[in-house]
Amino acid sequence: MKNKKPDIHNNCFIDKSAIVIGDVTIDNNSSVWMNCVIRGDMNKVRIGKNTNIQDNSTIHNGPGNPVFIGNNITVGHNCVLHGCRIKDNCLIGMGAIILNGAVIGNNSIVGAGAVITENKKFPANSLILGVPGKVVRKINKKDIERINKNCKEYLELASQYKSKE
Repeated sequence: MKNKKPDIHNNCFIDKSAIVIGDVTIDNNSSVWMNCVIRGDMNKVRIGKNTNIQDNSTIHNGPGNPVFIGNNITVGHNCVLHGCRIKDNCLIGMGAIILNGAVIGNNSIVGAGAVITENKKFPANSLILGVPGKVVRKINKKDIERINKNCKEYLELASQYKSKE
C-alpha cells in the first residue's frame, strides 16, 4: 500500500459501509454498495466509468495480479474478483468468482455462481456459465440490452442515494 490512498471521482457513490483502501482508482459515475471491500494493498485496482460493484462483493489482488474493471460493468452481489481483468460492457452475475490472471472480453456475461479459474481468457461477446466457467454461446442483442439496463438502473439508484447524502 505504501501510503497510497484511493482516488475516487467526486461523482461516485461509495456507501459508508464499504471499505476502499490502497491503490484504488474509481472513475466517474461508478458506485460501490453496502459492505463491499476493495483492497489495493498488494497491487492496483482500477474501476472504470458507470460501473457498479454491488453489495458484499470483494475485490483484491496479488503482487503480480492487478485488477482492471472496465466501463459500464455490473458486478452482482457477493462476487469475488481477484487479480483479474474485466473489459467494457459486462455483467458479472451474483456470487461469481473470477481468479488471478483471468480476462473477460468486452460485452460478456458471467453467470451467477460461475467460477473463472486462474489465467482463463474469454473472447468478447461470451456467455460464460458453470464451474469451471465455459462459454456456452455468443451473447445476443437481448443480452446486450440486459447489460445496459443493469448499468442504467444502478446509475439512477446511485443518483438517488447521492442526493440523500
